[in-house]
Amino acid sequence: MQQTAVLSEAELAACASLLRKGSTNAVAGLSQMLGQPYSVRAISARRMPARETVNLVGGREKTVVGVYLAISGDASGHMLLMYKPQTAYSLVDCLMGNTPGTCTRLGEMEGSAIGEMGNIVGAFFLNALSDATGLNLQPSPPAVMLDRAGSIMDALTPHILESSDTAVVLETTFGAELTQATGAFFVLPTVSFIRALLSRGAR
Repeated sequence: MQQTAVLSEAELAACASLLRKGSTNAVAGLSQMLGQPYSVRAISARRMPARETVNLVGGREKTVVGVYLAISGDASGHMLLMYKPQTAYSLVDCLMGNTPGTCTRLGEMEGSAIGEMGNIVGAFFLNALSDATGLNLQPSPPAVMLDRAGSIMDALTPHILESSDTAVVLETTFGAELTQATGAFFVLPTVSFIRALLSRGAR
């Protein structure tokens, strides 16, 4: 059921601080998993028409590796981890202990490794929010996609539109401290998700 309630700027700002805490924790989880320091490069929270979320990924025709997880429990929403293919291949080599340059495609085993990265990022993000608010928040199993960025975002848009015509988007850009490899982590909470966070507040 679509929610037409509009969030105020004060509500969005209050929620953004909690979402940023979750994103910082998510990148820390990625660092632990990969055994190398990753840091947040930039975090932004914005509100936009849900149909325009495709513009976040830097071009519809860009080929990317995406990992999608749905949020369920006391509130709902969407999470998307996105990499350039070559960055994803490098991360697979790191996870599997391969010689750099070994991975050149995403087969079943490679996709599973990338999916587990999405699991870690999503779990660390939601755990930080749960610790701060007491909400029960769970990630779905990851769906790994290698496709045009526009196709990936188009597939998510109908699910976003189920809850609101307007999307609140938290975008976190992160990267390894010693390389130029970067990725992006998008969180699209529903209005009910944000209201649930605000009703509990920071503990």
